[in-house]
Amino acid sequence: MIRRIPVILSVLAIASLSCTLGINPPALPTAGPTVTEQISVPAPEDGGTPLLQIEFGAGELDITSGSEALVSGTASYNFPQFKPTVDQNGAIVTLAQVGSSTPPRLAVQNAVNKWDLELGSMPMNLSIAAGAYKGRYDFGGLALSSLTVKDGAAEANMTFSAPNTVEMSTLSYETGASNVTLEGIGNASPATFSFRCGAGNYTLDFSGAMQRDMTGHIEAGLGNVQVVIPEGIPAQVTVEGGLSNITTHGDWQKSGTTYSQSGEGPAIVLIITIGAGNLEIGN
Repeated sequence: MIRRIPVILSVLAIASLSCTLGINPPALPTAGPTVTEQISVPAPEDGGTPLLQIEFGAGELDITSGSEALVSGTASYNFPQFKPTVDQNGAIVTLAQVGSSTPPRLAVQNAVNKWDLELGSMPMNLSIAAGAYKGRYDFGGLALSSLTVKDGAAEANMTFSAPNTVEMSTLSYETGASNVTLEGIGNASPATFSFRCGAGNYTLDFSGAMQRDMTGHIEAGLGNVQVVIPEGIPAQVTVEGGLSNITTHGDWQKSGTTYSQSGEGPAIVLIITIGAGNLEIGN
């Protein structure tokens, strides 16, 4: 107790000095009126497959198809930090927010930050980086040559409601403690698939019209992971890691830590590394 007295006295002295000098803590930013801006970004004219980089903070992000440009839509916000900005460097187009950080947490309670975007039908590479947000994606029928998503604490649903129209080399998703669902991965038909996550709930649905063999790695911490692979798709799933409860649905054969399903057509080969949690495999 004696050792703590000088610290307490020092804190009181600093507080007293701040009052004496008239020093006030910085005020929280005040939300302004909600502004809705139109977004329309044409495809680069430099040739080659463009890379569209979308950088988003906290809020709601909806992306679907239907644009005649590379990307178009609206952005609604009530903090200047959320204003969208566009930067182009050759074939690389970045759609981001002006502010590098989100307003303080107390102010975010009244924040409005919502992007509704549509992507064009031309071939493109797509990269999405987001914070703590709600994401809704339908990439069905697009021409994505590659797709990379990195987000924080997310509530996200990604759907491929129709087959991708070009060969996708990689589909990579990395997230924190989140609830994420990926549906119709077979329609995306990437050559390689990667999914990395922390604690949370995750559903990875590989249904769809697969066009080629797929290899993938799923890495999960503490959480619940459901891997949906429909009957009739040849598949091999090898599970590595710690203490996990594994449940299969359907006609899966087990050999050691490898689970196999017979079928015809393009095959899925997955390695799943999981810590303590629950893993479901099947249809």
